[in-house]
Amino acid sequence: MRSAPVRIGVAVAVAAVLAGCGGGGGGSEEPEGLAAAEVCGGFAKDADAAAALKAVLGGGRFDDDLSQHDRAVARLRDDAAAPWADSYRPQPVKYCGLRPVEGGPKDIEVEVGAVGKGPYLGPELAGSVTSYASGVEAFSSAGTGRVYFSCRPEATAHAIVVGTTVRGPAGVPDTDLDQRTRLVTLANAAARGVAAELGCTDTGLVEGVPAKTRP
Repeated sequence: MRSAPVRIGVAVAVAAVLAGCGGGGGGSEEPEGLAAAEVCGGFAKDADAAAALKAVLGGGRFDDDLSQHDRAVARLRDDAAAPWADSYRPQPVKYCGLRPVEGGPKDIEVEVGAVGKGPYLGPELAGSVTSYASGVEAFSSAGTGRVYFSCRPEATAHAIVVGTTVRGPAGVPDTDLDQRTRLVTLANAAARGVAAELGCTDTGLVEGVPAKTRP
């Protein structure tokens, strides 16, 4: 016959096992993916950029897709460190790549890079994009948003123009004017993030959603 202490010990062990199997109810799992404020240096942390990102990708949590944020910013510093040779053509770097955590075909890619002298919107594209007021130039189709701004990162560096390009999901009708504004809002937010990291001043980049200057 078992003693009372043994029976009590067995009862406690069984209760512990049952409590563990029941899940406890008090714990909470961490949400998957990243919030808008956490992606790619936090460029989409403000409300307008976060809303644009959610609308473009169809969700509020994101997976990183081979972003090279630090490399992109370092490359811009290098490009501003000395005058370029005539033959030098900087290549843009993938500043940010994102997919919705839920999966699916949607994704966006943000590239940044130093560019040559403008204008950047040629006459062949002028009729197929919407222009916006931010930086040196800003315009967008339903597939690609672009913002250009001038920057002198350090006192000893020469000024460069930085091009920020956001490529959105494929298959969006080009007549979707709201998508154009979302993409240029993200490009502008990324440009502001880069400018802050480089220490640029007088960029002409606006806060929030850039205003249209031409439909």
